[in-house]
Amino acid sequence: MTSSVPLRRARNDPQQYEDLVDSWWDPTGPFVMLHWIAEARARLIPPAPRRGALLVDLGCGAGLLAPHLVDKGYEHVGVDLTRSALGLARDHGAHVVCADVGAVPLPSGAADVVVAGEILEHVTDLDRVVAEACRVLAPGGTLVIDTIANTALARLLVVTIAERIPRGAPKGIHDPRLFVDRRRLVTLCARYEVDVELFGLRPTMRAIVGRDGRRRPKRTMTQTMTTSVLFQGVGKKRLP
Repeated sequence: MTSSVPLRRARNDPQQYEDLVDSWWDPTGPFVMLHWIAEARARLIPPAPRRGALLVDLGCGAGLLAPHLVDKGYEHVGVDLTRSALGLARDHGAHVVCADVGAVPLPSGAADVVVAGEILEHVTDLDRVVAEACRVLAPGGTLVIDTIANTALARLLVVTIAERIPRGAPKGIHDPRLFVDRRRLVTLCARYEVDVELFGLRPTMRAIVGRDGRRRPKRTMTQTMTTSVLFQGVGKKRLP
């Protein structure tokens, strides 16, 4: 079994996810916030429009979105580069593809929904990844995003503070230089014919108090007026 104690690696090194493979589904571990965000992400996904509708989950990790799709009616395809995480995603019902999210091996317009959850703040070529997400999305389809804003407040909360608190973010998991400029993201999506609206997102106080897993509330994340730390985006691809 892979050790859950991470080695010292460069910031944003993808190998960290191999080091932390045992932590993905730990309800009180360092990825607990990712579970909460996946739940919030799922709330933005509409029911499948037809039998066999395809949802493409970019940067799917260990398939944390999968439990929230059971009643949605989609064929869930997860794309990621971390093989150990993909094995877990498969175990939770996703059809998995080992590939770079900047070069998705699917036809243009194949997906009814494309999800890019907690991945854009990890990529070095944002334009390329947004272009791929929009290319794979069918006209009229839904794009769902969540990521971290390129602000001083986000760097303080997500890196300086979160990496120092018990059961907080794994040290070095983020490189703040890759945090996402919100205006640029909206402009890029529009360039590729997807009009996106942004919403702020934060944990509920009940979720924070109940992080030990014994008092977990039904809803762990709530939308906020500010997009200056964690934010979501949802939009539709324009029809021809």
